[in-house]
Amino acid sequence: QVQLVESGGGLVQAGGSLRLSCAVSGRTFSNYAMGWFRQAPGKEREFVAAIRKSSGLTTYTDSVKGRFTISRDNAKNTVYLQMNSLEPDDTAVYYCAASNVFTRRRDEYPYWGQGTQVSVSS
Repeated sequence: QVQLVESGGGLVQAGGSLRLSCAVSGRTFSNYAMGWFRQAPGKEREFVAAIRKSSGLTTYTDSVKGRFTISRDNAKNTVYLQMNSLEPDDTAVYYCAASNVFTRRRDEYPYWGQGTQVSVSS
């Protein structure tokens, strides 16, 4: 089984930055592609970013391109989401997830963390 624990959320003003971390345990971290998703109140959980297991290849949803950066440190079993130029529409609970495939599809991620709240004030 794979366990994921997110941290780094909080309240920030528009234009500010946050870095989310997701620590992974239980299985070999480098065997998994990692993704970040988010869910705003009353909305479905949506894809934000993903990184291939061997790093290098990444993909982002259009609304965060140029502002968010996903990265991973396989030695620390951790994936990060650096979020810059935050906007009120970025307010959501952010989840990290692990998959055996490099994908943007929510249903292809079998392992999920509990989420961390990100709130952006205008």
